[in-house]
Amino acid sequence: MRFLFSFFLLIGILLFGIQPAVGQQKPSVARPSVARTYCNPMDISYRYNFEQLNEKISYRSGADPVIINHKNEYYLFVTIQGGWWHSKDLVNWRYIVPDKWPMEDMCAPAALSVRDTMYLFQSTFEQRPIFYSTEPEKGKLKFLNRWMPRLPKDIGPWDPALFHDDDTDKWYMYWGSSNVYPLFGAELDKKRNLTYAGNNPAESYKAMLWLDPYKHGWERFGPNHSDPFKPFMEGAWMTKYKGTYYLQYSAPGTEYNVYGNGTYVSKDPLGPFEYAPYNPIAYKPGGFATGCGHGNTFQDNFGNYWNTGTTWIGHNWGMERRIVMNPAGFDKDNQLFVNTRFGDFPHYLATKAGQNSDELFTGWMLLSYRKPAVASSTFKASAVDSLSADKTTDENPRTFWVAAQNKPGETLTLDLGAERDVRAVQVDYIDYRQTIYDSDSTVYTQFKILTSTDNKKWTVVADLTDTAERKEPKRDRACAYMELEKPARARYVRYEHGYVAGSHLAINAFRVFGNGLGKAPATPASLTVKRQKDQRNADLSWSKVPGAVGYNIRWGIAPDKLYQTYQFWNDQPNTFELRALNVGVPYYFAIEAFDENGVSTLSNVIDDGSGLGKK
Repeated sequence: MRFLFSFFLLIGILLFGIQPAVGQQKPSVARPSVARTYCNPMDISYRYNFEQLNEKISYRSGADPVIINHKNEYYLFVTIQGGWWHSKDLVNWRYIVPDKWPMEDMCAPAALSVRDTMYLFQSTFEQRPIFYSTEPEKGKLKFLNRWMPRLPKDIGPWDPALFHDDDTDKWYMYWGSSNVYPLFGAELDKKRNLTYAGNNPAESYKAMLWLDPYKHGWERFGPNHSDPFKPFMEGAWMTKYKGTYYLQYSAPGTEYNVYGNGTYVSKDPLGPFEYAPYNPIAYKPGGFATGCGHGNTFQDNFGNYWNTGTTWIGHNWGMERRIVMNPAGFDKDNQLFVNTRFGDFPHYLATKAGQNSDELFTGWMLLSYRKPAVASSTFKASAVDSLSADKTTDENPRTFWVAAQNKPGETLTLDLGAERDVRAVQVDYIDYRQTIYDSDSTVYTQFKILTSTDNKKWTVVADLTDTAERKEPKRDRACAYMELEKPARARYVRYEHGYVAGSHLAINAFRVFGNGLGKAPATPASLTVKRQKDQRNADLSWSKVPGAVGYNIRWGIAPDKLYQTYQFWNDQPNTFELRALNVGVPYYFAIEAFDENGVSTLSNVIDDGSGLGKK
C-alpha cells in the first residue's frame, strides 16, 4: 500500500465449504467440508473499518496480505482489519481480535514466525512498537520494544517486511511505499529488541532497489501500463532459497489490473541486488480478480510455496480491494514464479510436497459467463444506473445487480443453457450506498443455493441460513465460495437471499463452476507475435475458435518457462498490445482456448520475432 503525501491510501482463498442437501424440501446442512478447493478472491470476513468515516463511503475491503506458517498453522494479516485470521488448513479462517493493538489499526503489517514466536509490526512514519506473541491463536500480544527509533522524514518504515536469516541468526527489515524513494533495507539488532543495528538510525539503512519502467514494461503505471504517471513501488518481502535472497516488491499501482510482484536477487541480504531474468513473478491482468500485487511468499505444511496478493474492486473508491492466493515455486534454474493461470477459478489445495502448480487447477470451468440472469426484483436508482441481473455474469467486479429491497426471499436465477455438472458456486457481494462503518455482530451473510433441470423442481445444494444445522458462528462472506460434495446435474442455478447487513442487497458476480458434457475446444490457430521497436511492447493476434468462452495467452523467457498468463474472453477483440515485457529479454508465446467443457491443447510455442534469443 503506498503513501501519498496528500493522504494515506490505507486500507487484503479461501473457502468455507458447504455440504449439499439431499432431496427437494429438506434444508441442507451447512458444515465445514473436507479441505479440498478454494477460489479467488479469498472467502474471509472482510471488514468495514474506520478509514471510511473520513471519506463517508461505506465498503468492505482488504489489501496487502501476509500469510505466515506458525507452528504448522496459518495466520493472515491484512490492512486495517482490527485483528487477524487463524486457520489450520488454509480453508476455514477464524477471525481473532487481539488483546493489545497499537495507537491505530495496522496498515500493511509485517508478520514473521521464528521458532515458537510470532512477530508483528505496522507501517509507520512515527515511533511504533514491534509486538510478539507465543499464543497468536488466542490474540495474545506483548511488546518486544516500545518503539522503533524515528527515521528521517518520509523514509518510513512504510510497508515493512521482517526477515530472519536462519543460517546466520541475523534479523533484517525491508520497506518502502513511494514513487519517489526506493525500497530500503536495514539490519536489526536482536540484543536491542530488534531496533536498528548501529548507533545512528538515520545511517543504519540503505537503498536496495529502484523501479526502472524504461526497461521493465510491467512497472509502467495505469491500466495495461498505459499511463505516463510515475509508478509506485511498495510491498517488500524477502524469501531465501538455496543460498539466494529474493527481495520481492510490487508495482505499478494497486488500483490497476496489472498490479503485480517482482523480485531482485542477491547472495547477501543487503545486496547488491540484481533484477531477476523472469519478471514480474506474479501477474494477472485478465479475468474477474485482476491484479495480484503486494502480498508475500510462504510455505504450506508440505513445503509447497504460495504467493498472496491484492486484487482490485474499485467501485466505491480506488482502494476498494480483496485478497488472492496463488501457487508459487522455484524452477530447475531457481527462478521464483507464481502460477496465475485460471487464477480466479477453483483450485485444489496441495496434499503432498512438490505438487506441480498446474496440477492444482481443478479443471472446473466457468459455466456462468454472460448467461441469462433473472432477478425477483431490481432497484430503480435513476435513469442512468444499470443495476440489472445480467451484470452478475459479465465477470466485471464493478458492475452489479441490486435488489429492490434487502429482504429474505429475493432471488437471482441463472440459465446455463443446457444441463451441466455444477461443482462449485461463488457469490460476490459489493457495497452499494451503504452506511456501515464497523463490522459488528449484525454484519453477516445468509443465503441458499438451489439447482434445477427444468426451472420448476428445485433442490437445495447449499444453505447458509438459520434453517441449516449450523456448527459455526455466523460470519460475513463478501466472496462466498462453496464447493459441492458431489456434482449437481443442473441447467438452472438460483441464489435465494437470506440476509446481508445494510440497506441494499447488491451482487457483482454469481459465478458457477463445473463442466459441460461435450468436448474441449480446438486449439487456436494463427497466433502471431511481433515485438515493437520499443521492446517493452509486442503486438499479438490469433484466430478465434467457434464456441470458445475465452483464451489464455501464455508467455515466458524460454519455451519451457511460459509462466505468464493473460486471459481474454471470446467476445473481446483477438488483437492486443502487450506492454509488460523487459528490454533485452527474448520471449516465447503460446495460446490455449477454453470453454465450459475444458481447455484445448496448447498451441506450438513461437518466439517474439525480435531475434534477441539468437544473439
